[in-house]
Amino acid sequence: MLEFKFDTQLLIEGKDLDEDAINDYFTNNFKGDCLLAVGDDELIKIHYHTNEPWKVLEYCSTLGEIYDVVVENMERQEAGLKG
Repeated sequence: MLEFKFDTQLLIEGKDLDEDAINDYFTNNFKGDCLLAVGDDELIKIHYHTNEPWKVLEYCSTLGEIYDVVVENMERQEAGLKG
C-alpha cells in the first residue's frame, strides 16, 4: 500500500510564476512526496504524489491557467488496472 496514491501532474501558465515559492507552498501546506515544480516565470510543470489531488489543483488554479492535468491512482496501476 502506497502512502500517497495519486500521481498528480499539470502545467501552470501565468505571469511572474516562482518555482521556489510554489515548492515552498507545497512543502508547507500539502502532505505528499516526489515534488517537482520546475519551469520559468511563465510556465511551471508540477509533479506530485498526494492523497488529496483536488487541493493541488485548487491551489495551482490560483496561480494561472492550468492544463494538461493528469491524476492517476498508482495503487490501481500497481495492480495492473487502469489508473
